Amino acid sequence: MSPVSAAAPVSRRALLTATAAGVVTAVASPARATAPAPAPSPRRAVGPWDQFHTVGRVKAAADGAAQYTWPGIYFEARFRGTGVGVALDDYNNDYDIQIDGTTATTLVTPGRTTAWVNGLANTEHRVRLVKRTESPWGAGRFSGFVAASGGAILAKPPARSRQIEFIGDSFTAGYGNVSTTRDCSNNGGVNRNSNAGLAFGSLTAQNFNADYQLNAYSGLGMVRNYNGGNATVDFRTYYDRALLNIDGDIWQKPDTWLPQVVVVGLGINDFSTSLNGGERWTTQDALVAAYESAYHGFLDRLRARYGPSTYIVVSATLLSNTTAFAQAAQRIVQERNRRGDSLVRYWYYDDPGLDRLGCDWHPSLNDHRIVSRLLNSYLATLPLRW
Repeated sequence: MSPVSAAAPVSRRALLTATAAGVVTAVASPARATAPAPAPSPRRAVGPWDQFHTVGRVKAAADGAAQYTWPGIYFEARFRGTGVGVALDDYNNDYDIQIDGTTATTLVTPGRTTAWVNGLANTEHRVRLVKRTESPWGAGRFSGFVAASGGAILAKPPARSRQIEFIGDSFTAGYGNVSTTRDCSNNGGVNRNSNAGLAFGSLTAQNFNADYQLNAYSGLGMVRNYNGGNATVDFRTYYDRALLNIDGDIWQKPDTWLPQVVVVGLGINDFSTSLNGGERWTTQDALVAAYESAYHGFLDRLRARYGPSTYIVVSATLLSNTTAFAQAAQRIVQERNRRGDSLVRYWYYDDPGLDRLGCDWHPSLNDHRIVSRLLNSYLATLPLRW
């Protein structure tokens, strides 16, 4: 077991202006997939928002394109025919295109293009576009799916009845999770070795056939960011936004988004490094008090947004240098329960099988699978009405 260590190299997390990790490994595409490539006489659906399903924090641009910055955003559609195109304008992020549940190709910072998957059986298919990366500095743009000649985009798939929201930091975002080495400087860097679609939250949502959001931002904490960096902001600064790069932006929550479960994982960055001179807190006790007070305020926001029937899971994990994180999280839950909110629950996760072989000592794909199984088992104990 390799617990998170304050001494472990985590250089990219320290750069909070560029902590949006999570891009993709350059995996060879199957023979049937080509991207990008033109297709003859494409048939576009009437409008992109009418053709796809998403529950992510997306915002319509003036030309109708969907804009977004959070990791793990996904779009799903149905089509008939031998191929499908994906219209993108994004020089920052990487994506997976999945056909009928299998990844057909990975797009690495595709730019402005329509990427095609061709050579499919001439029948009905499902397509899913998944944003693998974080991009708090700039929005990606998706303009819809396009059917190849002779095919058609069909009515969009229905929303799932189960919904889960995941709130957190680099662990939740899947930072460096598909790397097999902690030093990613020679294997493509953090972005080429991250996949939010394979982070534990995504895996758990898929296990329960639930729609989900991954509202995660690497390097940020509830009140203190990694190693005390960028002290003018924290995760709460950004949580309400649709587009992280726009100050004051507000996501307009649709009435259809009412998750039965919200899993909050904030505290690793608050406590995994020792306090530095010049920070607002001179002692860990002072930091803990600020953390608990801010956490209660954040839980109040979630309750106001989602009502009294949503389960809110306050999660914590092992830190090698302190037990303050886990103890504070547990006290927060106990206090909420004492106040009469029994649907705030505590979940602590750790496992001897965790190797933390991802970039900069982050959880590996193996670890995300383990954590997902632990979370699946935990959620199965809740009397969820879904």
